[in-house]
Amino acid sequence: MSPEELKAEALRLAPEARAKLAHALLESLEELSAAEIETLWIEEAIRRDKEFDNREVPMRRAEDVLKEARSRLR
Repeated sequence: MSPEELKAEALRLAPEARAKLAHALLESLEELSAAEIETLWIEEAIRRDKEFDNREVPMRRAEDVLKEARSRLR
């Protein structure tokens, strides 16, 4: 089963079951080693870079991103 198929199946669960599943999945991430976490961050950075290169996500000015971040912290 692909991750997308698994996600679709999980979304069919009742809210309480989804919450329990989400909790178990998040807990499993706490067991990762520093090297595993670093690998995941590198993979995420590469994925995001490809999205930008393929113009799959909109480019935003840094000034706008920082302004939005500051407003969310208030």
